[in-house]
Order: sequence, then structure tokens, then C-alpha cells
Amino acid sequence: MIKKYTSSRMSSGNSVFPARIELSETGVTMRISSFFSGNEKTIPYSQISSVSINCPFFGFSSIHIETTGEGKISLDGFYKGEVLEMKEIILSRI
Repeated sequence: MIKKYTSSRMSSGNSVFPARIELSETGVTMRISSFFSGNEKTIPYSQISSVSINCPFFGFSSIHIETTGEGKISLDGFYKGEVLEMKEIILSRI
């Protein structure tokens, strides 16, 4: 495991169950929990085509990952430094 990131509970949609991103040696795993179920998706670095981030002046930042087979995956509620670090790690692994 390279690094784990958890979205802020103060961001919209993440107050009870925050989203998590785990960067491993082989790919990116995104986890979104809920009361009765949850979503988890792992994307190998070989399937990632681009990474973009949105860092507003006020508020939380978001990360958008474009894949070759899964479409676009977006998560928000992270701090600016976290999304910059995530983008750098993912792009170095592609």
C-alpha cells in the first residue's frame, strides 16, 4: 500500500460515511460506504487514461479519473494538498 486518503466529513455527501481512496502498487481503490451497502472499485494503473483535479479557492477539492473501460470516476471532499499528491502518484504510475 502506497497511501490512503479519506474525504472530510464536513464536505457534502461525506458527513456520515466519508469516501476513501487507496493507492497501491497495482492500482487505485475507491470506497464509498453507506448504511446497508457500499461501493468499492479498483482500477489498475494500466486502465487510467487521465487524472484531473478541481481546487476551488474556498471549499474542498475533487479528483476525476478517466479510465479506458470504466468511464469517469469523481470523488470530492479532499484537501488541496491531498489531491495534488494523489494526482502526482497516479501519474507517476501510469
